[in-house]
Amino acid sequence: MALRKFKPTTPGQRNKMISAFDDLTAVKPEKKLVVGKKKSGGRNNRGKMTMRYIGGGHKKSYRLVDFKRNKDGVPATVKSIEYDPNRSARIALLYYADGEKRYILAPAGLQVGQTLMSGEKATPDIGNTLFLRDIPLGSVVHNIELQPGQGGKMARSAGTYAQLTSREGKYAALKLPSGEIRMVLVTCKATIGSASNPDHMHEMSGKAGRSRWQGRRPRTRPVVMNPVDHPMGGGEGRASGGHPRSRKGLPAKGYKTRNRKKASSRLILERRKK
Repeated sequence: MALRKFKPTTPGQRNKMISAFDDLTAVKPEKKLVVGKKKSGGRNNRGKMTMRYIGGGHKKSYRLVDFKRNKDGVPATVKSIEYDPNRSARIALLYYADGEKRYILAPAGLQVGQTLMSGEKATPDIGNTLFLRDIPLGSVVHNIELQPGQGGKMARSAGTYAQLTSREGKYAALKLPSGEIRMVLVTCKATIGSASNPDHMHEMSGKAGRSRWQGRRPRTRPVVMNPVDHPMGGGEGRASGGHPRSRKGLPAKGYKTRNRKKASSRLILERRKK
C-alpha cells in the first residue's frame, strides 16, 4: 500500500497525491453482493434541500459488507482485496467452506488465500473476529460492536483501530482512535488488526474537480453570507464574523454540545483529547 505522486505537468497534478491501488487484486465486484445506490443531491422527498453542499459525483454501486461476522465456526478463504467507493478502507471477498460469499472490511496486512474464521473457535490472528472476552489484552482491533449482535460500529474507516487495555466483570476497556477510553460489553465482537489503507489520511486531491467527482459541492464561508443566512454574516467590509457559531447559533470551537444525560456517558472512562 503506497501513495502515488505526479509530475507537475498541470496545476492540478502539482500537489496531487493518491493511492497507488497496488494492494487491489480484483477490478470488478461480485455481482450478487452489489446493489444500486440512488443519489439524493441533499433533497428530501418533496425536493427541498435539507443538506447543503451535496450534489453530482460519480455513479456508485453499494457493496453489501458483512459487519456482523456472525458465520461462526465456518472457515473462509480470502479470494480478493477490492476497492469500495463507499468507504475509505478496502474490502475483502470471502469464500466460505459451505459455498457462501461475503464481503468484509479488510484489515491491514490481509493476504489473498488466507483462511479466516469468526466465533469462539477462532484464533486471535489478523482478520479473525472474536468476542472481546476471548481477545488477548493489548491487542489491536477494529470493526467493534457496541451491542451484541448489532454489527461493528467503531473503528471502521481507513487505518483506524482501538486497543483492548483491560477487562473487568462484564465490560472490557478499549482505547479508541480519538484517545477516549470506553467500556464495551465482553459479549460484543471485534476483528483483530487495524483497518486497511492507512495511507488514506495523506492523500491530496490536487484540484477542486476531484471533490466534485466525489459529490461535494463548493462550501460557502459563513463570514461572506448575509445576516439573514448565518449569525456570522453581514458587517461593513471584510468583517471577522465575531465568535465562531453554527448556522443555528450554537457556539463552535470548543463549546461542548454532548447531552449530559446521555445513557452511554457512564461507559466512558476517559474523554477524548482536546
